[in-house]
Amino acid sequence: MLILASASQSRKQLLENCQIEFIQIPSNFDENSIKEKNTYHLALELSFQKANSLSDNIQEISFPEKLNFGLLQILGCDSIFEFKGEAYGKPSDKEEAFTRWKKMSGEYGFLHTGHTLIIGNFDSSLNKFRVIKTIKKTVSSRVYFSKLEDWEIKSYVDTNEPLHCAGGFALEGIGGKYIEKIEGCFSNVMGLSLPWLRENLYR
Repeated sequence: MLILASASQSRKQLLENCQIEFIQIPSNFDENSIKEKNTYHLALELSFQKANSLSDNIQEISFPEKLNFGLLQILGCDSIFEFKGEAYGKPSDKEEAFTRWKKMSGEYGFLHTGHTLIIGNFDSSLNKFRVIKTIKKTVSSRVYFSKLEDWEIKSYVDTNEPLHCAGGFALEGIGGKYIEKIEGCFSNVMGLSLPWLRENLYR
């Protein structure tokens, strides 16, 4: 059974669209406790800590009654957008979102998504989880943005969508029409590289 250690609706939707069976249990890990400055490494560390936090506290989780215990795979992900060497998380307000989009207009950046898959056995009788293997990787995609007029940026920011997304945009949402092209994994820009997951789930 796959456990998605994230509250992300876009990751949930990706898994559902691919008909991958999973349950979603958000991790309670405090992301602010990690001070890594390199965005590539930060995304990976955050993904690991999210999955590991769930792994460490799995005995406290109330699972669905019909869940077949045994082999469990805990998936942690975290996405960070890097623009000209600077990490862009979720904009704090509309003003910041507008300023970022003014800079990104006609330019490109990198969406780094850290992936961690912790594989182990859960013994329900002993209420213990034994880790067998941990697989980690950061997948990066280059995102090119269209050249936008100020009124287009303001119109997008006023939808509030940028305030809820790493980098201030959502490929699968309204912001999709402002993305010129992508080099690399498409689904990675939405927070989860499905090719990476398929390869490692069924390896």
